[in-house]
Amino acid sequence: MPQTISQKILAKHAGAKSVEPGQLINCKVDLVLGNDITAPPAIKEFEKIGVSRVFDKKKIYLVPDHFTPAKDIKSAEQVKVMRKFAHKYGIVNFFEIGCMGVEHALLPEMGAIKAGDLIIGADSHTCTYGALGAFSTGVGSTDMAAAMATGEVWFKVPEQLKFVYRGKLPKWVEAKDLILYTIGQIGVDGARYMSLEFTGPVISKLSVEGRLTMANMAIEAGGKNGIFEPDIKVFQYLKSRIKNLNSSFVIRNSALRSDPDAEYAKIYDWDVSELEPQVAYPHLPSNVHPVSKNRHIKLDQSVIGSCTNGRIEDMRVAAKILKGKKVHPDVRLIILPATQQVELRMIKEGLMEIFIKAGAAVSTPTCGPCLGGHMGILAEGERSIATTNRNFVGRMGHPKSEVYLSNVAVAAASAVLGFIGSPEDLK
Repeated sequence: MPQTISQKILAKHAGAKSVEPGQLINCKVDLVLGNDITAPPAIKEFEKIGVSRVFDKKKIYLVPDHFTPAKDIKSAEQVKVMRKFAHKYGIVNFFEIGCMGVEHALLPEMGAIKAGDLIIGADSHTCTYGALGAFSTGVGSTDMAAAMATGEVWFKVPEQLKFVYRGKLPKWVEAKDLILYTIGQIGVDGARYMSLEFTGPVISKLSVEGRLTMANMAIEAGGKNGIFEPDIKVFQYLKSRIKNLNSSFVIRNSALRSDPDAEYAKIYDWDVSELEPQVAYPHLPSNVHPVSKNRHIKLDQSVIGSCTNGRIEDMRVAAKILKGKKVHPDVRLIILPATQQVELRMIKEGLMEIFIKAGAAVSTPTCGPCLGGHMGILAEGERSIATTNRNFVGRMGHPKSEVYLSNVAVAAASAVLGFIGSPEDLK
């Protein structure tokens, strides 16, 4: 039967010729991921199983990124649990301070992800890796524990949605705007437990970094996973990070392309030529408005970074906006490079100097304020614009604070303006 790329990856890992939506399957996994919040409870459950070893020492990745460096005793103890587990079972991929990064930026950067992989992570934004043609999704800590022991996980095969984007993106409109617009159109539950496949002429022109941003937020529409068919850009990205990568595997393998007659629950087809930068108002990522409708909403803080928009491409956009300008005196601008490599390139390219001269605070790689962790928590009544992925009540601090989501250009421009606005407002 005709299959989408997601169905083909699931079928292969289940040892089946094909799979159908709603079918329950057991799959072998290529990678299991946990962080400093989700790994400790998974480790506790793993120890209850009573096995003497993990299924594969090289396929488990433990990344302490949410409260790094540790902000208090509790967060330090969480990482200690991970560290001891890694030492006990010989886990190869445990990342200490100084070599870690925000997990969903770090793994693609280091070449841990391949097209066609099946990846689970005890973090909802594990769906990020769909940008590279992998089926990747978030699971609970108990599923992570079972997978660490067996190398397997069960799935209900999701229904499929297809999103086609046509036209040409206007200036200052980024991948973040495409996904915010999409969530605004279908709602935060519009793709509940479904696979979101992103395609079309606009997508083919997007950078891999932009695709990572879009796949990252598939979960914000309720999706099980977000995915892109791998093309030459993906191959070049992977080849620069993975030794002995076979080009035919990525470019010409029909297993990594949806069949032309594959079935979708629904197909959305949009011309985005007139799309403005989008801003998601509190307290849902679906509460989306064009930036022209947002002017003069005063801000206390702007955050640029996270697993959604903390890559070097994002930092270059921010630097382009901020060069020669000053952050508004009433605004705190916090910039969080997603990995050590991103931070190093910021230094080499002179971006760090631009940010500091503008009046920004630049952090070591960390999730930081995105989940209300540290390094930018909001007080009662404060308002922040952020390139992060969620703006729920209390997400970044006090339950009576507000978070607005935007692309990098808007977040940088707004930090200078003192209110939500576009780079066009700086002229």
